[in-house]
Amino acid sequence: MNPAQDNNQGNGDWRLFRGDGQARTVDLPEAPPWRRFDPPSAATGRPRPPLPYLIGRAEADVVSAALHLRRPLLVTGQPGTGKSSLGHAIAHELRLGRVLHWPVNSRATLQDALYRYDAIGRLRESNLRREPGEVSDDLGIGSYVRLGPLGTALVPGARPRVLLVDELDKGDVDLPNDLLNVFEEGEFEIPELARLPEEQAASVRVLTADPDTWTEVARGRVRCSEFPVVVITSNGERDFPPAFLRRCVRLALPEPDEDRLLAIVRAHLGPADLDGNDELLRAFLARRARGELATDQLLNAVFLRKGGVDLDADGLLDAVLHRLGGTV
Repeated sequence: MNPAQDNNQGNGDWRLFRGDGQARTVDLPEAPPWRRFDPPSAATGRPRPPLPYLIGRAEADVVSAALHLRRPLLVTGQPGTGKSSLGHAIAHELRLGRVLHWPVNSRATLQDALYRYDAIGRLRESNLRREPGEVSDDLGIGSYVRLGPLGTALVPGARPRVLLVDELDKGDVDLPNDLLNVFEEGEFEIPELARLPEEQAASVRVLTADPDTWTEVARGRVRCSEFPVVVITSNGERDFPPAFLRRCVRLALPEPDEDRLLAIVRAHLGPADLDGNDELLRAFLARRARGELATDQLLNAVFLRKGGVDLDADGLLDAVLHRLGGTV
């Protein structure tokens, strides 16, 4: 057999890359469940359901309290405790549709989360269509307005949407205070639409954050009929103002204990995937006691062992685990 065409799956060798400089055709194994990017189902047009999300009764009750009170849920906890996944779990269990995601960074502003107006694009299009010596008609300002994730979450509907505000503590120090009025009033104004003449401002179609979806905005104002389910995550890198905290229901997700870890692994990888691999769990718990480790790192280790990786527990963990707060 030509070594350039050798397939490493024939002899059960898990080593896809060998570092020997030889080109070969390799059948890649199936990806872990949490690293699969399946297209929407042909039957339903929807992505596959999210992976199982396990949470304690006390934590689930806090989520229910936030839902009853129609208050934002501020979720804190160590990396890997499932803060961001909670929003998707709520949307799945309550059948609230696609999660609207606002990943916050140092440049994030309330304006971008509410809407964007492409004034330059509108001016350019107007100039292209205008004939010499002729004043162009209005080209439809709504085509140049697109609601952001927060703006879309406030569009009135029969059922509330889930908005995931991810890592708010990475944003500007004033961003939490900027959100207060929107969270209290459940509405916002788009000045570019509100300034239109009465007959034009009565109803304007604008794009939303959902793919190829439009909505009607009356007189430049968006006001929710049901306050959205807002899940805000924080890694605890900065304290928030008391006025902001007063308007949130706070949930601190604990690190999962041994029993919860077993349940999580079995929910993701099957009921017997820790059988014979107890040393992996013991090694993970010992390392976690010395520094930050995330649950998905244990899932990675178990998945590799399940795939035939012939390393002992410590060697395997060295390959996929490192303290999140330390050097790589």
